[in-house]
Amino acid sequence: MTITLTVNGRRHELEVQPNELLLNLLRDRLQLTGTKYGCGLGECGACTVLLDGRPILSCQTLAVSVAGRSITTIEGVAGEAGGQHPLQEAFLEEGAVQCGYCTPGMILSAKALLDRNQDPSTDDIRHALRGNFCRCTGYVGILAAVKAAARKMRSAQSAERR
Repeated sequence: MTITLTVNGRRHELEVQPNELLLNLLRDRLQLTGTKYGCGLGECGACTVLLDGRPILSCQTLAVSVAGRSITTIEGVAGEAGGQHPLQEAFLEEGAVQCGYCTPGMILSAKALLDRNQDPSTDDIRHALRGNFCRCTGYVGILAAVKAAARKMRSAQSAERR
């Protein structure tokens, strides 16, 4: 079956098998290896990507089901401007990265939250990240990073209004 989808702002037309997972399409066919294979069961969140701005588990999503939709992976989170998204900067600044395996999925789940709510409470952040597991950090740095990114985003938005 041929599908068309947009990945990180680029349109792709691809032949896919009925049982092909979005995770495999991204990693193996489009070489977007920032999306990680963790558990393959939809329990760890390492494979999280954004589908039309909402976090989904790419290891549990058939490629055929995303035809005509827009996918954002960690490689595209900064947008066309390049550089780093405020979340990526904050994860580094706050020491929210240790082994880094969970980081792409964490950042994408946090981005979906901050796109809706640029002033989230700690509970809001915990709720948004509930499907993303980190075995290294203890989440303290991750929570701090999301709050720092939210402050940066609010500050940038305020500066744009002036």
